Amino acid sequence: MKDKVILIEMLIDKIEQYSKTTIELYKLKAIDKSTDVFASLGSRIIIFIIIALFFIVLSMGVALYLGEVLGKSYYGFFAVASFYGLTAIILFMIRKSHIEKSFNDYIVNQIFKEKKDAGN
Repeated sequence: MKDKVILIEMLIDKIEQYSKTTIELYKLKAIDKSTDVFASLGSRIIIFIIIALFFIVLSMGVALYLGEVLGKSYYGFFAVASFYGLTAIILFMIRKSHIEKSFNDYIVNQIFKEKKDAGN
């Protein structure tokens, strides 16, 4: 009888160790996935900032050029601002169907993508 109690206690200890190890493994997997997602988003944000700065400078150049062509410099800035306003309205109208869906798909793909083995 004493042997059975010892075996049951050993079994309970093994189950407890297994559950703690499993929980720790899931924590580490969650940390790994979240760091992958944040690293990917971080690099995309940096690229976005550089592209945004490029377009800001380009927009100023186009506005000055259009202002020179139209006769008054502020006409060029109005034309460029109108273009951006129209673009903003269009993006606002399609944000649910295209932009948010694409962003959500990207995040889900980053979370569920499997890391490729170094040997493959």
